[in-house]
Amino acid sequence: MTVVEYERRGPVAVVTMNRPEYRNAQNSAMTYALDEAFSKAVEDAEVAVIVLTGAGDHFSAGHDIGSPGRDVDVSFERKAVMWWDHVGRAGGDLRFAREMEVYLGMCRRWREIPKPMIAMVQGACVAGGLMLAWVCDLIVASDDAFFADPVVRMGIPGVEYFAHPWMLGPRAAKEVLFTGDRFSAERAREWGMVSRVVPRSSLSDETFALAERIATMPQFGLALAKRAVNQSEDLMGMRAGMDSVFGLHHFAHAHNAEVGKDALAGMDARAMKKAQS
Repeated sequence: MTVVEYERRGPVAVVTMNRPEYRNAQNSAMTYALDEAFSKAVEDAEVAVIVLTGAGDHFSAGHDIGSPGRDVDVSFERKAVMWWDHVGRAGGDLRFAREMEVYLGMCRRWREIPKPMIAMVQGACVAGGLMLAWVCDLIVASDDAFFADPVVRMGIPGVEYFAHPWMLGPRAAKEVLFTGDRFSAERAREWGMVSRVVPRSSLSDETFALAERIATMPQFGLALAKRAVNQSEDLMGMRAGMDSVFGLHHFAHAHNAEVGKDALAGMDARAMKKAQS
């Protein structure tokens, strides 16, 4: 089974995360398969819009921190940043190199894709799942979708791609982080994070209707419009803010490793899920 599936529907490329048995938890194999699929869509002149979705009941439960397919010690040739490989390194060197590459680096790379991207979200969109949705330009969510970034339970101040204040607004970002609670698709729409909320039964139809409407616009005009908004976000401090918080993120990992048994404060996928339920 391939961890990411790619399909063309006319002018729309559909990229599907395909680990439904693990709620599409993102391991490195999925990260690089996503990058390959996005690259294919960018290079295809007939593709105007990219839709990112997840197979099964959930969009993505976040980073893989406990499935049999977890591959933290595997090296991949394709690179998002110019840094040495994490394999064979130790301590903070290993973690910093890996997370700068597969999480922050890849998400920044995908945010700059010059074609509009729509996240089609159902079910869980948690922690690292938020990162995948946030790199997209629009988010269409089913009415039963839910979102959360619960990693403060690990003593960590949010996921690596720290877009929270820009995606949610500062006060909503603090509420989401301080409580670790789930928030609904409708709440996300009120905060400006989600573009549209639709019934689960019509999620696909609504998303592809939107994608096809966007696809009628001039491709270069879309690319420039996307770049204009992204540059404006960065002028509002988004990129610099992420860099500063990435340092805090790794300080938290180091603190956890010093005072506890591991860099995740002893929390695994089961413990994180139990804390949210």
